[in-house]
Amino acid sequence: MSTTADRPVAGAAGTAGAVPPRTRPPGKRQLKRGERSRSASLLVHGVLIVASFIAAFPIGWIAWISLGPDKTDFLHPGQIADKISFENYTTVLNDTSFLQWFVNSLIVALGTCLLGVFIAASSGYAVSRMRFPGHRQLMWTFLVTQMFPVAILMVPLYNILANLGLLDTYWALILVYCTTAIPYCAWLLKGYFDTIPAEIDEAGRIDGLSPFGTFYRLILPLARPGLAVAAFYTFLTAWAEVAYASVFMLSDDKYTLAIGLTTFISEHDTQWDLMAATSVLIAIPASLFFYLVQRHLVTGLTAGAAKS
Repeated sequence: MSTTADRPVAGAAGTAGAVPPRTRPPGKRQLKRGERSRSASLLVHGVLIVASFIAAFPIGWIAWISLGPDKTDFLHPGQIADKISFENYTTVLNDTSFLQWFVNSLIVALGTCLLGVFIAASSGYAVSRMRFPGHRQLMWTFLVTQMFPVAILMVPLYNILANLGLLDTYWALILVYCTTAIPYCAWLLKGYFDTIPAEIDEAGRIDGLSPFGTFYRLILPLARPGLAVAAFYTFLTAWAEVAYASVFMLSDDKYTLAIGLTTFISEHDTQWDLMAATSVLIAIPASLFFYLVQRHLVTGLTAGAAKS
């Protein structure tokens, strides 16, 4: 007969075989999921500060050089502080054709923006919603057009525009810039349209809307962030382009801002002070356009990323 002394004590055995709980070092807080440690946060913020400085330094440098009244002040930037002047801006606005260049660039940029966004949105919506022969090949064709550099396309585009009688016209640049901007914008908007439920199209058809009416009245208002990104991209594509504009615009009164900027460079002299002031003036409209659409940019760039 077994006695009480021979029986194993359950509490003692359980205590002896149990694994002691893992303890954290005193004073160290456990990080939540997705939370960074303090050292990692400092490292990330340090990298962002350095990257921001690298991005902003050229802009600040040009703005600082533009305040020097002499064209050689870029060689001695430290001396500009003693003679800061807005004389360069006055010279550019009053003694050059800057205002004409500005109007020409604005016409080309807004024309490219409106036409490019309309074509990109239409093609992106068609590929997103409709299944027609060659709809996949259409999008890949857009990408193929981006494979060729400007130097290769310059001569054939020049011949085409010359045969159509479009050389030295605004339409020449608008059409050429659209061929550059539409492929990217079509892919971007196609991915964004994929995120909009197809039930909205069905509801539009039930209400008696035509396919274009559904697209214009229901889909486009929902795709506003994507349209903002496409508009910003097409605007910048046309605003500061030099290569095509310098070849297809032959008259002085048709020069855009980018070509006008090159008039400050001659064979024996370069007016760096006027170039810097003009560069700052060129950047102002682009910055204003960015300010108008910036609240839509992040949403528009990321919404269709998974499906495009």
